[in-house]
This record gives sequence, structure tokens and C-alpha cells, in this order.
Amino acid sequence: MVSSYNKANPKAHAKLLELPTSADQQRTQLIQRLRAKSSECDVIGMDVVWTAEFAGQNWLKDVSDLVNKRQGDFIPSTVKTAQYSGKTWAVPFNTNAGFLYYRTDKVKSPPTTWQQVYTDAKSDGGIVYQGAQYEGLTVDYLEMLYSAGGKIVDSSGKKLDLDKTKAAQVLSFMANGLKDGSAPKANVTYMEEESRRAFESGKPAFMRNWPYAYALDKKAAPIGSKFAVAPLPGWQGGHPASVLGGYNLGISAYSKNPAGAAAFINFVTQPAQQLVMGVKAALPPVLGSVYDDPKLKQAMPFASELRKAVQQGQARPVSPVYPQITEAIYKNVYAALQGQTSPQAAVNKMGSQVQNALKTF
Repeated sequence: MVSSYNKANPKAHAKLLELPTSADQQRTQLIQRLRAKSSECDVIGMDVVWTAEFAGQNWLKDVSDLVNKRQGDFIPSTVKTAQYSGKTWAVPFNTNAGFLYYRTDKVKSPPTTWQQVYTDAKSDGGIVYQGAQYEGLTVDYLEMLYSAGGKIVDSSGKKLDLDKTKAAQVLSFMANGLKDGSAPKANVTYMEEESRRAFESGKPAFMRNWPYAYALDKKAAPIGSKFAVAPLPGWQGGHPASVLGGYNLGISAYSKNPAGAAAFINFVTQPAQQLVMGVKAALPPVLGSVYDDPKLKQAMPFASELRKAVQQGQARPVSPVYPQITEAIYKNVYAALQGQTSPQAAVNKMGSQVQNALKTF
């Protein structure tokens, strides 16, 4: 993208500053620069869950005008990940949403509710997901909670908005799945790759995972020809909900060339560039129109399912204290899944910890 931009704009001199592959290390290095008010980085690549934190610290420029001019281009759910306190602080760059993978030799058609998934899974090898004590468990829990109509914080990102009854129902459902065999107990040790390898082994009927697993599992014998993907199901009586991943691009508050930064961001979020990233790097586009391109459909045979998954996507709690919020979620969910505490007690503790985190900002 940097090379293409410089070629299209001979007077521009954009350069890429590579950060570590670990998201935590990327965040640490960016924060070090921003706290030092460094002008080294004009454009900042941020995991969607960092946007509110960076905006809350006054490290980003308001890009509401830039996004509003192109409002119709972006899939609306992706823009919400960049909004905080009534303004837009970044531009969606690439996105991601979870899929339900299912064995076509075991399941005739993908279930439309989580309840049916677990019922079917119980008799045919189970469902695998990301149940270890980390960010992936927050995502998997929120996908069900959002679909059941629940939330963690309100739309401002500043107040607790936790329906403890719904939250406990969802957590009880997940815990019971581990008890009755619908979900193997080993799920509590799985991150993305462990769950993918378990599904690849051929036993589980279902897997919740990101789109990246599709190409890898297609190459794996003997499962390669025996699975398909679908957008995530819904909680019984609710609407399906995905939790969005991906990256946003922000402009540093300390940039000496904000106009150049905006021009670069505008370039890499045009259809031609979004198509290149989708085809060459399997990064899901944030523009709805790109999903209709034959080249993307060839590179991502699941493009239409992916667009649906992104469209039904919701952001994780958009809050400057998100790191503390997610820790409160995954640690308490994990404790209930392990049987160390009751789902209701876990939800009560989760609510208290999130409340305390919100008070710190």
C-alpha cells in the first residue's frame, strides 16, 4: 500500500514503520511514542479496541469530516468501531468477523440458533471455540450476549449497562455445554489455533473461528472437502451478532502533516486498494462494494457469508478503559466455565470490576 501510494503520488514520501507482530507489543510501542508527543508516526494503525483509548487520551485527531464525506462507502458496523463520545476518531481499514464452521458430512445445514448448534453438537463430536483465559474468550462470550440482547456498557462507553439476568443465562448456557459434552472440556485451553487443529482432527461437528482458518483447513486432509462456513447463529429469540475485529487508521495528534496523513488513509481505503489487500493478504474489506468483485470471490469463496457476518457485527465495548473491561469479562467467564464459581456470581463480579474500571477514567 505504501509503495502504491508513493507511485501514484511522486511527490509523496510515505514510509512504513513496522511494529512487532504481537498486538500487545504494537500497542506498547505506539503508546510510548504518543506519550512522548512524538511526530514520528503520522498515520497510526490501531486494533479496533484501541481507538477509544487513544481518543480518550487526546492522541488522535478528529476525522469525522473525512469519514462523513464517504459515509455510504463503508459497511456501517465498521465505522462504529471508530466512534467515541459523538465523534469519529479513525477510518476503518480492514475488518473481521467470526464464522460458524460445520462438517458437511455430519450437519445437513447450519443451525440458526446457538441452542440448536449445541443440541446438534452434543450427538456428533461437539463444538470447539476459543475458551482460554484471554481476549478470544471475551469475543466468544459477547457474540452470544449481544445476540441475546445484552450489553456491557452503554453507547457512551462511560456507564455500565449490564443486564445481569441475560448475562448469567448466556454464561450458564456455555458452562452447561462443557458439562453435558456439547463442547469438549479442552475448550478452556484453546485459542484460535488450538481450536482450529481440533476441528481439523475430524471429530468436532462445529467450530467458531475467524475467516483465516478457512484456507488452512481447506488444505488439511481429510477434512478439506468436508466443511463449510456460515455467519454466526443467533440466540434463540434474538438476532445474530458477530463481534468485529480488524484495524482502523487514525491520524496522530502530534503529526506535522495531517493533510498528507488523510490523503494516504483516503487512498488505502479506496476500492482498488481494498481489493488488493483482500486478494493478496486475506484482509476483509471495509467497503461493501468490494465483496461483489469476482477477484475477491475467487480469493475468498466465502465472501458473501463474510459480508453478512460483518454487517451483523458489533463493536466490543468502545471505552478508553477497554483493557480493564475485557480482563473483567474473560477472567470471570473463565472462572464460571471452569466451575470455580457460579455463573451468577461471576457476572456480579464482572459487573463490579467493569464499574470500577469505568470510574478510573
